[in-house]
Amino acid sequence: MHNGEMSPRNSPESRSSHPTPHIIGPTSASDAWTWLALAAVGFIAGQVFGALAVAVWAASTGRLGQLQHLVSEFPPPESVVVSSLVGLWVGLLGGVLLASKVRGTHSLVSDYGFRIRAWPDLPLGIAVGLAAQLVVIPVIYLPIEHAVPHFAKNFSRPAVRLTGGSHGAGAALIAICVVLLAPIVEELFFRGLVMRALVRLSAPLGRVVSGVVAVSVSALAFGLAHAEMLQLLGLVVVGIFLGLLAYKTGRLGPSIVTHATFNLMAVIVLVQSGTLR
Repeated sequence: MHNGEMSPRNSPESRSSHPTPHIIGPTSASDAWTWLALAAVGFIAGQVFGALAVAVWAASTGRLGQLQHLVSEFPPPESVVVSSLVGLWVGLLGGVLLASKVRGTHSLVSDYGFRIRAWPDLPLGIAVGLAAQLVVIPVIYLPIEHAVPHFAKNFSRPAVRLTGGSHGAGAALIAICVVLLAPIVEELFFRGLVMRALVRLSAPLGRVVSGVVAVSVSALAFGLAHAEMLQLLGLVVVGIFLGLLAYKTGRLGPSIVTHATFNLMAVIVLVQSGTLR
């Protein structure tokens, strides 16, 4: 647009008609369905790219013939972990960027609220992340842990799978991936792309119901995406906290900081136990 003209998407009328003033996202149901379709494509592509990235790494190191063993090994080598994460993130970010380009403003800030403020995002996110990891998760699993054989070992298995085969510089790299990169990518995808599309689609139900639906469904998608049944309840609960922060503030900053703090505490526990060193 030129001469100070404003596109219909960014006009005051467009913004005021949105179900939640501080949540912009897609401005029509058609755009929202496109966002969700691109989210699905991005997630599937991430799984494929992750597998391809591991295969490329194995081929480059002359271990392609050992690929099945490397993938099934527990814990897997750190190179397998990093390769699969990078491939996954390429798919997820591809969906995020494509949705913004074809049915958005081309701005991650405008479309997804991708910004972090020192205040209140940092203290709020740290406080919620600590509470979720140290209080909420132990409390909700208290009735379950006695009913599940070897609960502690099984519950920590995904974290050990992700980090247990690393040490030294490799451990530092995986810690950076888990604490810094994963929260940014996952919040852009689940609380940005997916949740904001759901806010638009559920808008006819009213603002309160729309918020409940968007936060709950995106949290369930977040939990299911990790493909860990024992951890599903905790992941959904944490996803609800993350969604509420993003929904109430209109920014991903608080949810990113919360997510990073939550993951950091898990890494610290692994370091203290000697699993990650």
